[in-house]
Amino acid sequence: MDKNRVAGSIKEIKGAAKEAVGKAVGDAKLQSDGKSDQAEGEIQNAVGGVNDAMRGALAQGAALGAAATIIRSS
Repeated sequence: MDKNRVAGSIKEIKGAAKEAVGKAVGDAKLQSDGKSDQAEGEIQNAVGGVNDAMRGALAQGAALGAAATIIRSS
């Protein structure tokens, strides 16, 4: 799992907590900051997902290349 996915998820959770506290105490800035942190976390999590997908595709390509080499040498 990509480190961006973990960090993004943590940022989303912290943002949700900030937003909830902001709502509870009537602090519009804290609530807004929480929403912003959640959005940043979602983006960071998505970037991590793309990185994971790319690593998977590269690994699959390497495996296919190795298999082709083995088949050609047989």
